[in-house]
Amino acid sequence: MIKKFINKLLGKSGSGPSGQPPKFGKREDVPVSVHGIDPKLVDQRALDVVHTLKQAGFEAYIVGGAVRDLLLGLRPKDFDVATSATPEQVKSLFRRAFIIGRRFRIVHVVYGRGRDNEVIEVSTFRAYLDSADAEQVKGNERTSKGELSGMKHAVDASGRVLRDNVWGPIEHDAARRDFTINAMYYDPESQTVVDFHHGIRDAKKLTLRMIGDAATRYREDPVRIIRAVRFAAKLSGLGFKFDAKTLAPLASSHTLLADVPQSRLFDEMLKLLQTGHSLASIAQLKAVGLNTGIYPLLDVVVERADDEFVKLALQDTDRRVGENKPVAPSFLLACVLWADVRKGWSQRLQPRGNQRPPPAYGALQDAVDEVFESRIGDVSGRGKLGADMREIWMMQPRFDKRVGTSPFSLVEQPRFRAGFDFLRLRAQTGEVDEELAHWWETFSLASDEVREDMVDAQRKVTSSKGGGARRVKRSDAEHPAHATATEPRLRPSLAQDGGDSMEASDGSRAEGAEDPVADETAPAKKRRRRRRKPSGDGGPAPAGE
Repeated sequence: MIKKFINKLLGKSGSGPSGQPPKFGKREDVPVSVHGIDPKLVDQRALDVVHTLKQAGFEAYIVGGAVRDLLLGLRPKDFDVATSATPEQVKSLFRRAFIIGRRFRIVHVVYGRGRDNEVIEVSTFRAYLDSADAEQVKGNERTSKGELSGMKHAVDASGRVLRDNVWGPIEHDAARRDFTINAMYYDPESQTVVDFHHGIRDAKKLTLRMIGDAATRYREDPVRIIRAVRFAAKLSGLGFKFDAKTLAPLASSHTLLADVPQSRLFDEMLKLLQTGHSLASIAQLKAVGLNTGIYPLLDVVVERADDEFVKLALQDTDRRVGENKPVAPSFLLACVLWADVRKGWSQRLQPRGNQRPPPAYGALQDAVDEVFESRIGDVSGRGKLGADMREIWMMQPRFDKRVGTSPFSLVEQPRFRAGFDFLRLRAQTGEVDEELAHWWETFSLASDEVREDMVDAQRKVTSSKGGGARRVKRSDAEHPAHATATEPRLRPSLAQDGGDSMEASDGSRAEGAEDPVADETAPAKKRRRRRRKPSGDGGPAPAGE
């Protein structure tokens, strides 16, 4: 308190970490003739949000990564808007708008419904954070919720931002953003880009540079360490590289992540792996020395990224994101941890002494439980994500059964497609026969009649491979009833094939069987079927025997 009072007397209430006034940068309004953004690349719904806010008398701009992508000639996938309106004021202007977040309050403006819906994220300009002026609390956000409940602006003793809902002018908001290329503001109506920190220059130089002192910025929000890796991975294909001062403290700052809630780290891990650049993100983690220590499950992903099965899953995820198809974290994590499940399952199926091995399904269930305890923990393993992972794994033994009613019920399961895609990857790596994956793909797309035929054909194949005599039905073409007197060659072949008990197991001829060397002109004898005696006590023989 004394330090704050002295700073105010000396006019240093806005001083930065080094005692110098914060560098808010010099505002530059860059016209379209210089930045060259194509207005056709701007989403109509983002235009609507900006227009509505400006009509209500507020400042409003498209901001962040969308502006960066527009400068590079790319069509952004997401559009964010920054405004001088408070969250409550923004919410009042739109019919479907929702205030979310506690640490940083923002507004989601929703357009469309169902799968076609799009969210425009609207944030209020925030004031520049100065730890000397902020209310400091002990501990971290998880252990200090009571202390934080009445605070709008708080940091912990290390300088990490715990609560920040203090509004300010646009130049403050720009200084609060992480990278220069993400701190530009685009007004689609005047087609002007507002630039405070030479973001346009860095975009043209393909440089990823942190605003202000990098070590301080990582300390304010350690998640910026992960975001830096993600941005570098996303932009590496375009040739972007880290500025030397931004890269230097990156690896050494990873210890700060220990104070970040596990749920937030889990979410950031999913962003690394599901934004279409998972392989590039893993390569960046290794390049900057962060391949371990961020999050335990992420360590496993990085460690197994070169495994053929996991690599195929990562490539498949990147491909689907690139094609604007949905991706589920449950599928990717199920692929990453399958080696653990498969190992535990195999071990449990091994017989112990004179004991019979446990049922395959139960052994798999126990293996899955063990993996959840050791790898997933309580972050998401007990929620929908965990349930979906379990279903994908438990579905795998069911693909081996292709007779009876099982295929029909399996293909109707809500998670069938995920389970089948998992099976397909297993076939690609040689873990299962490719014929199995091909059969299920055909079955899933076939009509009911074709499915019936496929199951019936598979039953016959399974019976013939079982080693026992195959029972030939009267409706089958190869049944002896369809053999004519002019085609006696068909009858001995059936006897050799073991069809319909033509020959007893001891080699003696069954009663009523025809002699293959009989006179062709003789009328065919009526073939009598020998009915099998029911199990247990024998009943009376049928008439005629």
